[in-house]
Amino acid sequence: MNMDNSFLSAPVRPVRFGVRDTVVERRADGAILMRSPHALGRVERCVTAPLKRWALEAPERTFLAERAPDGAWRRLSYADALRQVEALAGALLARGLSADRPLIILSGNDIEHALLCLAAMHVGIPFAPISVPYSLVSRDFDKLKHIFSLLTPGLVFAADGAAFARALDAVVPDGVEVVVTRNPPPRGATLYSALETGADAVAVARAHAAVDHASIAKFLFTSGSTGVPKGVINTHGMLCTNQAQIAMVMPFLTDAPPVLLDWPPWNHTFGGNHDFNLILFNGGTLYIDEGKPLPGAIEKTVANLKEVSPTFYLNVPKGYEMLLPFLERDADLCRSLFKNLQAMLYAGASLPQFVLESLQRLAVRTCGERIAMVTSLGSTETAPAAIFANWNMERAGNIGVPVPALEVKLVAAGDKLEARYRGASITPGYWKSPELTRAAFDEEGFYCMGDALKFVDAADPARGLAFDGRVAEDFKLATGTWVSVGPLRAAIIATAAPLVQDVVVTGHDRDDLAVLVFPAWDAVRALVPQAAAASPAQVLAEPVVRAAFQAALDRIASAGTGSANRVQRMLLLAEPPSLDLGEATDKGSINQRAVLKHRAGLVESLYTLPYSAQVICATRA
Repeated sequence: MNMDNSFLSAPVRPVRFGVRDTVVERRADGAILMRSPHALGRVERCVTAPLKRWALEAPERTFLAERAPDGAWRRLSYADALRQVEALAGALLARGLSADRPLIILSGNDIEHALLCLAAMHVGIPFAPISVPYSLVSRDFDKLKHIFSLLTPGLVFAADGAAFARALDAVVPDGVEVVVTRNPPPRGATLYSALETGADAVAVARAHAAVDHASIAKFLFTSGSTGVPKGVINTHGMLCTNQAQIAMVMPFLTDAPPVLLDWPPWNHTFGGNHDFNLILFNGGTLYIDEGKPLPGAIEKTVANLKEVSPTFYLNVPKGYEMLLPFLERDADLCRSLFKNLQAMLYAGASLPQFVLESLQRLAVRTCGERIAMVTSLGSTETAPAAIFANWNMERAGNIGVPVPALEVKLVAAGDKLEARYRGASITPGYWKSPELTRAAFDEEGFYCMGDALKFVDAADPARGLAFDGRVAEDFKLATGTWVSVGPLRAAIIATAAPLVQDVVVTGHDRDDLAVLVFPAWDAVRALVPQAAAASPAQVLAEPVVRAAFQAALDRIASAGTGSANRVQRMLLLAEPPSLDLGEATDKGSINQRAVLKHRAGLVESLYTLPYSAQVICATRA
């Protein structure tokens, strides 16, 4: 690995960042309150108000673009988007949709999806974009069935009726209209094009005028620790407030219309709230990236990046990591990515330090400047940006300070500080789930996200906070020693990079620590190119693969300073985490508790003598 740090002497490309100071209050009850001293700027009345503004001020500017079947970019201007949104809104009103009969969208990111979402919000009709794997990957459709029983939809959209036919048959009640863009399923459906014909302009204008901050914009579903989807209420006030907060910490977005190439699915708050609304509110252009950070799909992102030069690039850490090999060997790709780039943002997980440094080396090699890397922490319930690091990261891990108009309360939880949030950007609760809602808020109305945070420098809180794991994931060894799972897990992944996708830490009420390992298959298979047709289990049994993981485990064990962070054994998992069992979310994050529950036999094998041949033991002296 290239350890040359000369890139650190290169200047950072100038970019206009905003407020970052914070006020700290230490209360007598031990709680620590943090907030920005700055008042929030102008907040829009509703999510689609900016669409009307940009349709007037920049009618021909491209709002959305996606790949057409012939490979060309299909573009939609702001003026055309508003015209189609108003027509679709009339069709939705005519069907009597409401919070009790919302719109459900089963398919992924595309222009029709975007227009239907905007049309619903324009006239105060809530909608729910659903994780595509719930329809196309799940075998039992249990999560979809739960969502449909909770929402009782009045209309269901799926772009390709044939692809979603099984899911539609399994979950859509008789009498509920299905709309498709193409390939109507056997059960029958309305074509999307039929919704665009004619609208009652007076009714649309009246309904639009009635939308306010209390109106529900959407329901976003998050599984949580139980694996049962929870319908997080997202109001217009939440989403508009959060965009005003983002504008104050990243005012460069308001200086010129931003350009994004973006893949995160819109059923997630990162893609559907943060990124999509960032473009809409600032009059920018969003190129819908059909690629994603998976083998066989990242190549589409690479091809798109060679044609689109974003001004702001946002991705999950794995997305940046998978781009690195392509950037290393393709100078034209580097030039296209870095040419107009003002900043990069990572979210959703910890960014390995080697990924951050590799990106900066490439930027300096390409354009002589580093590009600011920023990050943010939030959740579906926080709209999402709650804490923001709006300065260049030289080391990954600092997540920043609270955005304006948001209070953060840090409360002692064992030897950690649990973070809680209060403000207009926080959800009012979970749809038709009063008990879940009550449990999610404390007695002062702070939302309890379950994250532990710590000060980067306790003497100077303005230097930011660092993620300190999930409070509910931590456990004690048999000795009574607490294990902080979040930081340990991040350290293991970093030390074993690039072989490990994720790990599940074991050791509750045991004498020592071990891990279940989900391999990073692209890196692992690269060790044995001659075994391209081999099964996952066969690949993991290859001597060169075992040796690589043995070396990684020895490094991990050597880094341990005591029983709370010294990993003694690992077991490599050939079977990926199950969506249906709640072991993984559709965005790839691992539910530690669910994996430990459903793979209890494998956990037991890590502690049963004699150890099986599959268990790798540290050889550290």
